[in-house]
Amino acid sequence: MKTTAVHRLRLVSMPEGVSFLLLLVCSVLKRTTSFDAVPVMGMVHGILFILYAIFALLAWREQGWGFKRFAWIMVLSVLPTGGFFAERILGREERETAPAMA
Repeated sequence: MKTTAVHRLRLVSMPEGVSFLLLLVCSVLKRTTSFDAVPVMGMVHGILFILYAIFALLAWREQGWGFKRFAWIMVLSVLPTGGFFAERILGREERETAPAMA
C-alpha cells in the first residue's frame, strides 16, 4: 500500500478539481435559478483544498522539490481544471519514483 505524500496528494487532486467545477456550476445555478447548493459545495471544496495544500506541503518536504515545482502544483489547485493536470503530473512522478522505493 502506497502512503507517500505524492500518492496522498495525487488521491486528493482529482476530487478537489471536481469539487471546484461543481462549485462553479452551483454558483451559476444560484444566480440563474432557485437552486442553492453553494454553501454545501463551498464547504466540500474548502476541505478538499485544505487537504490538497497540506499534502502539497508534505510532498514538497518529502520529495525535496524546488519552490518552483511546489508553486506550480499550487497554481494548478486554483485553476478550474488544474486538479486533473496535477493528478496526471503526480501520477507520472509516482510511477517514475516507484522502482527506486522498492
